[in-house]
Amino acid sequence: MFPILEEAYNIYLELVDIFNRKSKPAEARLNLARWYNKVETFGEDGFNKVIETFENHNATIINYFEDRLTNASAESFNAKIKAFRTQFRGVGDIRFFMYRLATLYS
Repeated sequence: MFPILEEAYNIYLELVDIFNRKSKPAEARLNLARWYNKVETFGEDGFNKVIETFENHNATIINYFEDRLTNASAESFNAKIKAFRTQFRGVGDIRFFMYRLATLYS
């Protein structure tokens, strides 16, 4: 019933497959270039922000395929620090706050 929506969903699934596949950076770069071409021929504006993000952060995205590492652990630790700070309704003594962080999360 909705061929454009189905095609957009299939393009999205192709991108997910690129990231789920264990490939070398050169192969990933080639697969992403092919994906870009599909998005351009698709012609809808829905993927423009994704393409723009990939163009701006291409080196970092390709770097993911080297060791398949992300900054998820750093983001998680940052969330813990924010939650800890919220629990005490702000920080009055920074040195004591840093001491508490070091004792709790080391």
